[in-house]
Amino acid sequence: MSFLRKQEAKIRIDSETIFRLYFSKYKRNGTLYLGVTNNLLKRVHEHKNNLIEGFTKKYNVHALVYYEVYNDIYDAIAREKCIKKWKRHWKIELIEKFNPEWEDLYYRLTDNIHQE
Repeated sequence: MSFLRKQEAKIRIDSETIFRLYFSKYKRNGTLYLGVTNNLLKRVHEHKNNLIEGFTKKYNVHALVYYEVYNDIYDAIAREKCIKKWKRHWKIELIEKFNPEWEDLYYRLTDNIHQE
């Protein structure tokens, strides 16, 4: 099973206890947003529909291109703080190892939910 498929399988587990670190983007190699949430699909939906005031709305950052899954919010926040200190090209390399085509993963994840 591929890394992405394993992550997609984990995302279906209780969304109240699984935390996700994620990157959103405006366009390939464009503006990036890094955040933590306990409900990835809801949060990306909010970003895509400009329901949250702030950075993602201002810069039109709506495509989910990367995520990691954590059972502990403190681990997710620690990872977020670590990555925020990284150089930009390190962040891009991380995304491209996970998602080489910079595909918007939101649609893949929502399709999996609808197929169950």
